[in-house]
Amino acid sequence: MKAVVCEEINRLVLKDIDEPVRNENEAIVSIRRIGICGTDLHAYKGNQPFFTYPRILGHELAGIIDDIGPNTAGFQAGDQVSIIPYLHCGQCIACRNGKTNCCASMQVMGVHVDGGMREKISVPVSHLIKAEGLTLDETAMVEPLSIGAHAVRRARLQPGEQVVVIGAGPIGLGVMAFAKQAGARVIAVDRNRDRLELSRIWAGADVLIQASDQAVEQVAEVTEGDYATAVFDATGNVESMNDAIRYVAHGGQLVYVGLVKADITFHDPEFHKREMSILGSRNATRTDFEQVMSILQQKKLSMDGYITHREHFTRLPSSMDKWLLPNSHVVKAIVEL
Repeated sequence: MKAVVCEEINRLVLKDIDEPVRNENEAIVSIRRIGICGTDLHAYKGNQPFFTYPRILGHELAGIIDDIGPNTAGFQAGDQVSIIPYLHCGQCIACRNGKTNCCASMQVMGVHVDGGMREKISVPVSHLIKAEGLTLDETAMVEPLSIGAHAVRRARLQPGEQVVVIGAGPIGLGVMAFAKQAGARVIAVDRNRDRLELSRIWAGADVLIQASDQAVEQVAEVTEGDYATAVFDATGNVESMNDAIRYVAHGGQLVYVGLVKADITFHDPEFHKREMSILGSRNATRTDFEQVMSILQQKKLSMDGYITHREHFTRLPSSMDKWLLPNSHVVKAIVEL
C-alpha cells in the first residue's frame, strides 16, 4: 500500500509500505481524509519538538473500519470513525488522574510514532469514535477542533467573560468558537486581516484587533481598562507568547495553546501584580472529542471557510511547499483518499 513519508527536513516521499497487521483489541481503518496540521508543517520544515525522521505524518484523520474483531464498544466493519491520535500509557500519574492528554509517556501518531498519511492503519479500538451523522471532512476536523475545545474547558470560562484569543489559525479559530459557545465575549487578535474577518464570520468573534504595537492599548480600550480575564495564545510564536501576559486582567489567566521550540520569558512583576494563572493546554481528551462531535452533529459549526484547500493523497508531496507560502491563504488543507 501507499504512504507519504517525511524522510527528512523538506522531503516528503510517496512510497510503498507493508499492509498493517491487526493485533488484539485493534482495528484496521482505511483512511479517507487527512487534515494538514501545523505540526505536520513544522515537522516538514524541521521546527517540531519531540520529532525524529523518517516519519509518516498525519493525525487529523477520518476513516472507515476495514477489519475489526469482537469488541465491547459495538464497532463493526464499515463504520465511519474519527481517530484519537494520542496513544497514552494508562499507568502514569496523568493517566491515573484522567488526564490522558498529557500522559508522561505520550506517543502521538504522526509525531512520536507513525501517523495516518497512508491508505490503511491499525488503531487501538479504544482510540476510535464512531462518527455518526458527520461528513468525512467533519470527521477529520474533530481532532483539531478538540484542541480548541480542550483549551476552553481548561479555562473554565463563565458567561460574560471577556477573552482574548491571539492567533486566528485553525486552532485559534476553534478556541474562539468554543469560547463563544461558553458565553464569552471574544476579542480576536491576528496580523492578517483576512484571518480576522474569518474570526468574525466563522467563529463569531465580537471584536477584531490587528496585531501591532497598539494592540494591547486597543484591548484595554474595548474592555474599558479591565483587559481580558482569559487570554489564549494559539500562535506558536515565541514573541507573541512572551507578550501575551500584557493582555491579561488582574486576577486573570493565560492559556498557552500553541507550542514553540523555544523558552518563554516574561517580566515577573507584571506576572505577580496580576496574581495571574498560567496554564498549558495539550492535546485533548475523549470528552473533548465527544463534545465537538455533538456540536458538529447539531450543525452548530460549518466546515465552509474553515477548510480552504484540498488535494488528492498521491499529489500531497508536491503541495506542501505551496501551502507554506503566505499568498496561498491556507487556513486548513485536507487530503482525500
